Amino acid sequence: MGSFSIGHWLIVLLIVVLIFGTKKLRNIGGDLGGAVKEFKKGLADGEDAPKLEADKKTAEGAAQAEKDKSA
Repeated sequence: MGSFSIGHWLIVLLIVVLIFGTKKLRNIGGDLGGAVKEFKKGLADGEDAPKLEADKKTAEGAAQAEKDKSA
């Protein structure tokens, strides 16, 4: 009694399609997919940023150590 059957979901889907239309739903789906893609890209860039900063500091430290050895 508390859960929806497949018939209920089909009726809800039909009402949504009648209200918004298939073109609008397609646009919403494309926008949502693009947003998820950009979000995942942002997460991947965010994970790489600390690595790049650490690598940069390590490289600067190594360059400074070489410079100190030469002097």
